[in-house]
Amino acid sequence: MSAKSRKTNSQTQPIGGLDWVLMPNWPSPPDGRRRPLSVVDLFCSCGGMTLGAWEGARQSGRRLDVRLAVDLMPEPIKVYRDNFADVAQKIKAVDVTEIFDGDRGEKKTGKEIYWKNQVGTLDLLIAGPPCQGHSDLNNSTRRRDPRNALYLRVPRAAEVLRPKVVVIENVPAVQHDEGEAVRLADEWLSDEGYGVSTGVVELSRFGVPQNRKRHFMVAVRGKKFDLAKLCQVSDSASTLGMFLAGLEESANANGLMSTPARMTQRNVDRVEYLFENNLHDLPNSQRPPCHRDKKHAYVSMYGRMFWDKPAQTLTSGFGSMGQGRYVHPTKRRLITPHEAARIQGIPDFFDFSSVSTISALREMIANAVPPQFMAMLVQTLVTDKHL
Repeated sequence: MSAKSRKTNSQTQPIGGLDWVLMPNWPSPPDGRRRPLSVVDLFCSCGGMTLGAWEGARQSGRRLDVRLAVDLMPEPIKVYRDNFADVAQKIKAVDVTEIFDGDRGEKKTGKEIYWKNQVGTLDLLIAGPPCQGHSDLNNSTRRRDPRNALYLRVPRAAEVLRPKVVVIENVPAVQHDEGEAVRLADEWLSDEGYGVSTGVVELSRFGVPQNRKRHFMVAVRGKKFDLAKLCQVSDSASTLGMFLAGLEESANANGLMSTPARMTQRNVDRVEYLFENNLHDLPNSQRPPCHRDKKHAYVSMYGRMFWDKPAQTLTSGFGSMGQGRYVHPTKRRLITPHEAARIQGIPDFFDFSSVSTISALREMIANAVPPQFMAMLVQTLVTDKHL
C-alpha cells in the first residue's frame, strides 16, 4: 500500500470501481492542459475526501490543486503528506478554529484574512468535521457533545473563502444534534448565496462494499444542486468477496497492514465454532454472559462476515471480535487493516506505511471517508459546470 515511489498507471478506470481499488500504483494524472481544480480540505484526517476529489478531477481531465488541508491530529496529517507530497507545505496540523475564528456575519479576523490571501480563488471546500459526538455509538454525550459545534466552522470558512462549492460529510445522526448544526449551517450557507442540498447517502450504491450511510451537505454558490438526483444510481451490489479476493493468504506477510488482531483463546474457540457449524451469527450459548443472560440486539457482534454480501459499517473496532462482524468470511481470523482499507474503498496505492501503531492505523482507516462518492460528486459538479 505504498505510494513512496509515486509510480503511475496510465489506464483510466471507472470512478472508484474495483479495478481502481486494486491498483498498486497511483494512476497517471491528466496532462494539465485544463485549469486545475482548487480545493481546501478541513478536518482532512488522512485524506479520504481529497483522494475522492483527486480521482473525480482526474476523470474530468483536470488536476487537483490542494490549497490548504487541516487536521489537528499529527499522525493522519503525516499519512496525508505521504500521499500528497507535492503539496506538503499546504498541509497543516492545526486546530481549524485557529484558522477560521470569526463568528457568523462578522468582518474577517486577522487570521482569516491571512488564510484567505494564502488560498486565493477557490473552487471546492470539503470537510468531514469530527463525527464522534453525533455517533449512535456514543452513549455519553451524543447530541450535545461540544465537538458538534465544529460543524459550524465550515460555513464560516465558506463565508471567508467564498468557494464555488461546499461539501460537508458526517454521520446521519448529525441531523439530530441538539445544537441544530445542520439547520444552522444550511441557513448560514443559504444567506451567503448558496443553493443547499442535504441527505443521507448509502455508499454501497457507489461501489463501496459495506452498508455505510453518511450525511452530506452540498452547497453550490448561486445555483441549486440536487443531491437526491445524484443518488438515483443503480445499486452496484458490490460484495465483500470482490474486494477481499487475493488477500486471503496475506495475513502477517507485510507489517501492520497485514496483521490481524490476536484473539483470546475463548475467541479462537468461537471462531472455530462458527466455521465448524457453517454459521455467520454466533449463538447466545457461545457468547459472554452479558449477551447470554439477557435479551440483546447485538446479532453481528462475534459474527463472521459474508463473502457474497456487503460488510456492515466498518468501525475502529474491527480488531475486536466483540465489537462487530469482523471475522474473515473464509479464514479463521479477524480481518487485517489492508482488508479493512479495501472495505472502505481505499485503493492499494494509498500509503499508510508511516503509521506506527496498530490502534492508530485501525482508527484512521475506519474514520476515513470512502472516496467513491466524492469522486462521483466532483465529476458530476464538473460536468454540470458548477466547478
